[in-house]
Amino acid sequence: MPEMMALKKEDINTPEKREKYTLSVIGCGRMGLSHACLFAEAGFKVIAVDANQRTINLIKKGKTPFMEPKLDVLLERHIKNGHLTATQDTREAASASDIIMFVVPTLIDRRKKPDYSTIEKACKDVGMGLHPDPMIIFASATGPGVTESLLRETLENTSGLKAGIDFGLAYSPIRAIPGQVLQDINVCTRVVGAVDEQSLRTGCLVLSTIVTGEIVKVKNIKTAEAVKLFESVYQGLNLALANNFALFCEKAEIDIVEAQKAASTLPNCHLPTPEFVNEYVVKDHYLLVEEAETLNVKLPMVTLARKINDEMLGHTVRLVRDALRVCGKNMRRAKVSIFGISCRPNVKVTEGSQAKRLINMLNKKGMVVRVYDPLFSYKELTEMGYPIERTLKKTVEKADCLVIAVGHDRFRRLSLGKIKFLVKKPAAIVDLGRAIDPVKAEKEGFVYRGVGRGVWTK
Repeated sequence: MPEMMALKKEDINTPEKREKYTLSVIGCGRMGLSHACLFAEAGFKVIAVDANQRTINLIKKGKTPFMEPKLDVLLERHIKNGHLTATQDTREAASASDIIMFVVPTLIDRRKKPDYSTIEKACKDVGMGLHPDPMIIFASATGPGVTESLLRETLENTSGLKAGIDFGLAYSPIRAIPGQVLQDINVCTRVVGAVDEQSLRTGCLVLSTIVTGEIVKVKNIKTAEAVKLFESVYQGLNLALANNFALFCEKAEIDIVEAQKAASTLPNCHLPTPEFVNEYVVKDHYLLVEEAETLNVKLPMVTLARKINDEMLGHTVRLVRDALRVCGKNMRRAKVSIFGISCRPNVKVTEGSQAKRLINMLNKKGMVVRVYDPLFSYKELTEMGYPIERTLKKTVEKADCLVIAVGHDRFRRLSLGKIKFLVKKPAAIVDLGRAIDPVKAEKEGFVYRGVGRGVWTK
């Protein structure tokens, strides 16, 4: 039996014992680099591997390629103490590793089909350097069956080794939200499936060094893959229901904020907040639907939910158009100021945000868009390609419409009494983040529109 398959809890129950093992993380996006840093913190010798030279250069300097709270502190510490190194050479890293974790993203192509080419290439590169013994853990989102067919076969064909005999193979999807990834990896329940009992036991032992939450074992990898997609699609279904209710509330002159709060006091009703669907949920939807089509299974509820959620961006544009019309203004050449570009309130993370899609839709209608987000510096917003002014005052000056895209707490404290003297009257507020009181907005002379807030009077 390979050494890693005979791994016991007492072999890695202290940081000093873990220093004996080298662990490679293939893919240094938000989730991959976070895992790499946590494993280094646990005591392993970690090799961070990524195909992007810029990413590797930043990591070697102890800098993160993206914004994630507390990750930069961990990275800098372990680059300095030598527990974490970085390379583009996947083959070399694989040959030096006892444990290999894949966190390579699955892409969605223009036809809305999963594109596994990136992770497949990573498997080929690992296979070229693979030696008998290591434990391999996949954490990338994949359709049920993909890991045990495409990815396993690629590893085996390239290396000449067999999963379950020459190396361990497990799958454990990641449950983490941008902005709190380190915390979520540590405390959230972790589902693990594997090709055999020995791989399952070893995979769970490795993950237990960074996970304090419950580790749930399932009978095979396909089940673990399905669990990941089911969770995301479940969120999408609930969000679609909330978004549907929001459209109803607007027409029925009901404030969904009040209705949601009251409904959530009931024992069997926990409504999510109406909002744009996160891009992660969209991707997982396509992964599940692709596998369902392969099996000739129809998922009408899942498809309908995606359609409802996708239409919320278009509905927002319609709210802007309606508000401008009441102001006596056309969409073309109207100046629109968008407040908030992060993925969720009070978090300095843009990954998964729909802000750029909304801006593009408004631009196509002929509107001039400017962006403001107090969580990001002028330089950061410029580097991300957002159209911005240097100050809040400049952003709202002569604006025809303010769009509150994300409900940051700071936006709840906006002084509408001061802003009304800067905008081009009459001006509108379209509130997607439920940050503005509709009554106060109208009292200050604004035309108000809010997703699900059917309480406006103008």
